[in-house]
Amino acid sequence: MPGKPIMRLALVDDHTLFRKGLISLIELVCSDCVILFEADNGLDLQQKLTKSNEPDILIMDINMPKMDGFAAVQWLNENFPLIKILVVSMVEKEESILLMLKLGVKGYLSKDVEPPVLGEALNAIMNKGFYYTDFITGKLVHALQNDKDPDKTKTDAIRSMNDREKDFLKLACSELTYYEIAGKMFVSPKTVDGYRNALFEKFTVKSRVGLVLYALKHGLVQL
Repeated sequence: MPGKPIMRLALVDDHTLFRKGLISLIELVCSDCVILFEADNGLDLQQKLTKSNEPDILIMDINMPKMDGFAAVQWLNENFPLIKILVVSMVEKEESILLMLKLGVKGYLSKDVEPPVLGEALNAIMNKGFYYTDFITGKLVHALQNDKDPDKTKTDAIRSMNDREKDFLKLACSELTYYEIAGKMFVSPKTVDGYRNALFEKFTVKSRVGLVLYALKHGLVQL
């Protein structure tokens, strides 16, 4: 009867001590695993990864110098799409997790997980193609419930502006005071306050600086 196939792994993390510790854990929980190579960051990965040493699973951190996990995953998707990626990181921000999942990573673990969980994740990704903990599925559910379509929300807010609000927004992105803006628009300062408060609510910002940044980010004004 043939033996269990070897699981080929590679590690990408800028902390040497953590990598060595992770290798020890892998040897503890996965007798059929072999480490092909280690890399310090995405750029180092690009130099070391070839078709001849392509791993089944690549274990990767997010925060790394020179080329972080996000950029590295994008590069892998374009050049080595068959490699399955397991993120092991201290980054637990919902936005980071969702972005990594959208990029196609097959699992996401915190660096403080118990050793058996690492073994479960490797085996699940190898055999089923993915591994998501309750923590990750909870994040996904929360995101779906609270942010169903952020792009549509942004578009609706922009489309809801009337012409006077658009005029006010352009002037608000200048060095004019609110009082001077009222003069330019031939309205009272109180009316200008109304335009400002309406845009604060539509764009969910709390200050003039936030309003200007939103306008610049979404191409509503040009300086």
